[in-house]
Amino acid sequence: MEITAFNFTLSESFLIASSLTLLSLSIALLTLRSKSPKSNLTVRSSTSAASTSKTRTCRCCCSCIGEIGSDNSKDSVTVEKYVNGVGAAEAMVVDKQTGASMMEQLVPEITTHALSYLDYPSLCRLSMTNSLMRKAANDDNAWKALYHKDFTLEQGSVTPVIGWKAYYAVTRAIVNVNTEFFNIIRERSVQAMSQLWLNSDYVKCTHASGENFSGYNAVIQSWQFAFNWEQVLDLQVRDVRARVLTDMAWVTMKMYVVEMDTGPFNVTNVFELHDGRWYMVHHHSSVMIIDAEVDQQIVHA
Repeated sequence: MEITAFNFTLSESFLIASSLTLLSLSIALLTLRSKSPKSNLTVRSSTSAASTSKTRTCRCCCSCIGEIGSDNSKDSVTVEKYVNGVGAAEAMVVDKQTGASMMEQLVPEITTHALSYLDYPSLCRLSMTNSLMRKAANDDNAWKALYHKDFTLEQGSVTPVIGWKAYYAVTRAIVNVNTEFFNIIRERSVQAMSQLWLNSDYVKCTHASGENFSGYNAVIQSWQFAFNWEQVLDLQVRDVRARVLTDMAWVTMKMYVVEMDTGPFNVTNVFELHDGRWYMVHHHSSVMIIDAEVDQQIVHA
């Protein structure tokens, strides 16, 4: 009985050991199987994380098209700024600096038409703002449109060699000198009139009375006689037309005398350029068919 009991105990212990061994092997196999998918998952997860770190969704109002790359630390900082909304304003500033402006996107004809509403000083000031405005304000078509608006359409077929901007400037200078001539008449300044005329023997002046004076001294003396007339005339000048060549210009206009109930006087002034200054060399005022009383006034003038 004791031998049998001992054998039973020994066999029971062997079975228990075998069972424990099989259980350990099973656990080991299960562990290996469980680790294999996790490792694959880890690889995919790391790949996904890498792709996520490489491309992030941007919800700001910028030009990144919804994704921002972060290949290095600088890009990652940029990503964080966009994600937090800090870089949105910076992106808008960059877009404004590098993108095309409104003037660049306009058709040249539209730009020229818009600039034609500006006057001479405004167009000059616009050209001093920046390079783009300078290019637009110096456009030849813009100055041609401004010339036709301020002066005349009669010279539409003319193509100035110096360009329309320079032609506008010299025409403006001639018109200013012509305006100064009539201001001198209103002020009755013999000294100013003597400085306006070229000191030469070929200058000529024909007054409205029909009297013609030739030579600088005779012309200035005729104006001195006219200024000694007691009656002050209120002159109105209209329909001014100027034509400028290289060193000569002429201006035609109509002059009205308010105190005289007559038609307009047809006036022509001719100027020459000497040493950078325009001088008058010829003045002609037409003789009007009027009654005897007004005719007598003009003769005395």
